[in-house]
Amino acid sequence: MNDFSDLKGKVAAITGGSGVIGMTLVKGLCSAGVTVIILDVKPARGTVTAAEMTARPDCGLAVGIGADVTDRDSLIRAREEIREKFGSLDILINCAGGNKASATTAKECIGSDKELGGTFFELDIEGFDGVFDLNFKGTVLPTMILAEDMVKKGSGAILNISSMNAYRPLTKIPAYSAAKAAINNFTQWLAVHFAPAGVRVNAIAPGFLLTNQNRFLLTDEQTGEMTPRGKKIISATPMGRYAEPEELVGTMLYLLSDTSSFVTGVVIPVDGGFSAYSGV
Repeated sequence: MNDFSDLKGKVAAITGGSGVIGMTLVKGLCSAGVTVIILDVKPARGTVTAAEMTARPDCGLAVGIGADVTDRDSLIRAREEIREKFGSLDILINCAGGNKASATTAKECIGSDKELGGTFFELDIEGFDGVFDLNFKGTVLPTMILAEDMVKKGSGAILNISSMNAYRPLTKIPAYSAAKAAINNFTQWLAVHFAPAGVRVNAIAPGFLLTNQNRFLLTDEQTGEMTPRGKKIISATPMGRYAEPEELVGTMLYLLSDTSSFVTGVVIPVDGGFSAYSGV
C-alpha cells in the first residue's frame, strides 16, 4: 500500500513542533491519524499548538510536553511522561533548530582592504555555540533519550530536518551551516548503527522558506521587499520561488511510512532544484 494508512494509530514525538516547519509537519501527521506529541522548551506554547491541531476536523490527538532539546534531564522527564501516557514512540522527528543574529557575520566575505570588522573574527562565540548546540546537539540528545524504546521493541522511524546549507554553506551563517552538515553525517551514521535493530533514520533537506530565524536576512524590515541576499537565493532556485512548508509533508510521510521500508540513511532535498543548479 502507498496511501500512508499504516501510519494511523502510531505515536510520534516532534521537537520544534511550534515553529513554521514544525507546525506544518504536525498538521500532516495528525491528518494521517498519528498521535502527535509536541516537545517544546516553552510548555505553554506546545500546549497551545497541540490544542489548535486537535481542534482541526481532519486531525487526531495532539498534546504538548515541555522539553529542552539541549538538556538531558529535561528530555528524560519528557520520556517518562510519554511512557506513562502513550507507551513507546513509533516515530521521532528532530525539527528543533534555527539561527541567531549573534552567530551571523555582517559581511559575506573579507574585502580586499582586509578590514576585519563584521567578519568571522567578530562572531560571538557564545552565539555560535548556541546555534550549533540547538541544531546538532538538539538532534543528537533527543534521539539518544527518546529512541531507546524504539530500539528495544525493534521498530521505528526517525526523521531529522537538515537544510540546503548542509550541501552548500551559505555566507554569513557558519554555525548553522556546520550544524546542518553534521546532521547529514549523523543521519547516515545512525542509520547504520540502528539498522540491525529495525529502526530507520532519514532526513529531509528543505530548500528556502521564510521563517522567523531567516526573515531578517531575506526581507527588508521597512519595505518587506527581498534583500539582495533573498534575490540571490531566488535566482539560484530553478523553480523561482521560496518553498511552502506544506511541500515538505509528502516527503515526510513517505520516509515515515512502510512505503519506504527499505530506505534508511538518506537525505532528500526538497529544494525547487537549488542543489541541482550550477548557476549557468
